[in-house]
Amino acid sequence: MPKNYTRLQAIISFLFTFLTPFVLAKAINSYANPYNFLETPLVWIGLIAFGLVILAKEVLTITGVKKVEEAEMVKAGINPDEVDQWSWAKTLIAKWTEAKAIEQEEEIVLDHNYDGIKELDNNLPPWWVYMFYGTIIFAVVYLVRFEVLDGYTQEMEYAQSVAQAKKELAAFKSTSKEAIIDAETVTLLTSESDLKRGKAVYNLNCAACHIGDGGGGIGPNLTDKYWLLGGGLKNVFATITNGGRDGKGMVAWGKTLKPKDIQKVASYIMSMQGTTPANPKPPQGELYGDEVQVKEVTQAKDSLQ
Repeated sequence: MPKNYTRLQAIISFLFTFLTPFVLAKAINSYANPYNFLETPLVWIGLIAFGLVILAKEVLTITGVKKVEEAEMVKAGINPDEVDQWSWAKTLIAKWTEAKAIEQEEEIVLDHNYDGIKELDNNLPPWWVYMFYGTIIFAVVYLVRFEVLDGYTQEMEYAQSVAQAKKELAAFKSTSKEAIIDAETVTLLTSESDLKRGKAVYNLNCAACHIGDGGGGIGPNLTDKYWLLGGGLKNVFATITNGGRDGKGMVAWGKTLKPKDIQKVASYIMSMQGTTPANPKPPQGELYGDEVQVKEVTQAKDSLQ
């Protein structure tokens, strides 16, 4: 084998033997879920590199062997160019397809004749047959695992995923320097600076539909006590984050605005309660808050009388 190929193989073997395991070990030890591609691409990059090194080594080996064979042919007085360079590939394809050569097709012609069109009785390709056998084995294993041995269901897997996500969220909250703001933890902001920022966000994103004074345009009136998706700070925060009613409500601003800004604009909207807009839109939705309790008590008294 030529010295250049031998030297190159030695270098690749060295990289393969010493560097790849270190890369994989470093990647696997650095992450909680080392085999999740989205979370830990470094592991998969290492594995792909591992495969490429093996492939490169094999290619160099084959190339070196062919060079030696060509040198032997030259010594024997044979022109290497006259030899089929792809004979090995043709042999491999013939083995995996079991297809007859064109010269042998007469041996497998069927008696059926459709307007001069004849069929060949070729065998199924072995690779296809092996895949079919694999699906049968997979089906048997799956049936035994999940139907006979009471394996976990999709519902159980979902519950486990949710529980794991909650655990990770709790761990993140315990170590995070900043408070997590969501519909459950949001608090009302009343400082002038926060409300000023909330007003700026409102004028930029909300005033087009709800009007600058909150009286309502395309969107509902924000100054009365009637709400389509529930009033109060938590409901308003959730509505802004997740969007309004499907097909007819506003977009989910949680994809655009940060939780801090949503908290500020929600607090600003709550500060509009009880104000008098220039052209208030008629109430929409259901009465929310203390007014609901007053209404229920009044109705109860009327029924007693």
